[in-house]
Amino acid sequence: MSARDRILERVRAVLPSREDAAHPGPFLGWRAGPLASDVPGWFSEMFTKAGGEVVRVGSPGLASAWLADFAAGFGTASVGATLPADLIPQLAIAPPEVAELGVSMGRGAVAETGSLILDARDGRRTQLLPPTHVVLVRVEDVHATLADALDHVSHDLPSAVGLHSGPSKSADIGQITVTGVHGPGRVLALIVG
Repeated sequence: MSARDRILERVRAVLPSREDAAHPGPFLGWRAGPLASDVPGWFSEMFTKAGGEVVRVGSPGLASAWLADFAAGFGTASVGATLPADLIPQLAIAPPEVAELGVSMGRGAVAETGSLILDARDGRRTQLLPPTHVVLVRVEDVHATLADALDHVSHDLPSAVGLHSGPSKSADIGQITVTGVHGPGRVLALIVG
């Protein structure tokens, strides 16, 4: 009998006598919201603390104008599959691995963690490969807690969602923080509404 089989045999022997554990209930979050009345403001504070940048505009038209102005400093862009056509920057479209700018549509944002929720259907390569990434999020999709945000997207889950809390960072070597190692070095959340 292999070591694996011996382990599985012991687990099977114990399982029938194990007491069922009650479900702990919903996760309610761990940070009290200092800005609970202004959830987008709380998100902005937390996302900025993580090294991200936040721009707030009042309408899709203003988002399009801001994005056109911002994108003027880049030569090429990669855009997410779910980005509305009127928000695609007027740049040469390039594959994510060579694009200077990535632009995606976020599924939502979480204030308590300062995280953007990105959908795999939008295109993970566009979210991870360009050195600068702009993520558009509707203000009504900014949630106070992770539980609220996941509940909001639970009716239409893709194969994967990513939680992005600012630019990519690593301190693996020598405990020195380096930005942009495993993904974009600059991430901007463009909150619309």
